[in-house]
Amino acid sequence: MDYTNKGFGTKAVHAGNVHDKQYGALTMPIYQTSTFVFESCEQGAARFSGQEAGYIYSRLGNPTSSVLEAKIAALDGAEATLATASGMGAISSTLWTVAKAGAHIVADGTLYGCTYALLAHGLTRYGVEVTFIDTADIEAVKAALKENTVAVYLETPANPNLKIADIAAVAEAAHAYNPEIKVICDNTFASPYLQSPLALGADVVVYSATKYLNGHGDVIAGFVSGKADFVSQVRMFGVKDMTGSVLGPQEAFLILRGLKTFEIRMQRHCESGRKIAEYLDNHPMVEKVYYPGLASHKNHEVAAKQMRDFGAMISFEVKGGRAAGSKFVNSLELCTLAVSLGDAETLIEHPASMTHSTYGPEELAAAGIPEGLVRLSVGLENVEDIIADLEQGFAKL
Repeated sequence: MDYTNKGFGTKAVHAGNVHDKQYGALTMPIYQTSTFVFESCEQGAARFSGQEAGYIYSRLGNPTSSVLEAKIAALDGAEATLATASGMGAISSTLWTVAKAGAHIVADGTLYGCTYALLAHGLTRYGVEVTFIDTADIEAVKAALKENTVAVYLETPANPNLKIADIAAVAEAAHAYNPEIKVICDNTFASPYLQSPLALGADVVVYSATKYLNGHGDVIAGFVSGKADFVSQVRMFGVKDMTGSVLGPQEAFLILRGLKTFEIRMQRHCESGRKIAEYLDNHPMVEKVYYPGLASHKNHEVAAKQMRDFGAMISFEVKGGRAAGSKFVNSLELCTLAVSLGDAETLIEHPASMTHSTYGPEELAAAGIPEGLVRLSVGLENVEDIIADLEQGFAKL
C-alpha cells in the first residue's frame, strides 16, 4: 500500500513495514546477525558491485534497520533515510560526506554542544573552514557564503535557547548563491511531527533519534534523511569508511516500537508544553521564558509559519541568576535532573555546565545562551503534577 497520502499516525505505524512470509510475524523481527549468506560467488559479487539488491553485512544494512529507515523517510517526506548509532553519528557522517580540506561550512553559532565542538574544534583540524553566524539573520547568511561553501548547518528550534531560523529563507539564500550548497537542518527538537525541513527547502535533515522519535530513554540512535543519492553517499562513505556509526538491529526494533505511539505522544507533549510555558511566563520568580509558542518569543511568527505546533522544549531563566537556577533545579522531586529530552519523563538540566559545557563564557554569550538558563523537556506525566513540582521548587527559593 502507498502511504504517501495517509495520516501521520498511520505512516508511523504502517509505512515501510514488510510482510513476514516465513512466519507471519506482525512485528518486524530483530535480525540479530552480523553477516548474510550468499547463494553463490556470483551473487556475492553482484551485491558488492551494486548490480543486485540484498544484504551483505550489517554495517551496510540490516532488514530491521531498513524497515525503520523506510518509516522515517515516509514521515520526513524524504527519498531515503539512513539510521546511525547516535545523533552525533548522523551529524558527523553527514558533515564528513560534504566537507573536505579547503571546504567552507556556514553554521549557526547556537548548536548542541557536541555539534559545536565538532565544527569549531574537530573539522577545523583537518583544513575545513567554519564560519559561525546567526542563521535567523538572512543577511548574515548571505554575507557568509563563499565560493568554497559546501554547507549551511542549523538547528531550529535551536538547543538550548529555542531560537528559530526561517528554513525556507535560509535555503533560498544558499541555493541562490550556489545550488550545490547543502542546507542541513537538525530537526531533533521539533521532530517530523512538528516540522518538515525538506518540504521547506532544506537538502538534508539530521536527528538524534534518542529523543522524541524513540521517546522512551532506552536507545541511542540518529537519522539522516534527504535525496536517495546523497543518503547513499553518507551510508557508503560517511558511515562505512569514516565513522562506522552503525545502528544495531536491537535498537532499530526499539525505535520501531516507540514509533507506534509517536503521534499520540507528541500530542500530549505539545499540550503539556504549552500549559507549562504559560505557567512559567506568568510566574514572578521567572525572569524570561524561551518557548516559540509564546507571542513574546522574538521568532514566534516564523515558528508559527513553519511548525505545526510548538513542542515541549522550554528554557527559562530564574530570577537570581545561576545560583538561584541551580537551587531551583536541585529542589525538584518529580522532574528528573538529567540531560537528553523527548522522554516520557520530564527532564531538566543546566546547559552551561552540562550539554553546552563545550562553549566558553564568551562563546555562550555570543550564542545567546545565558549562564543561568535552565532547559526543561516536558514529559508525559499529568501536567498538573509537573506544575506542582515546579511550584514547590520556586517556593524554596
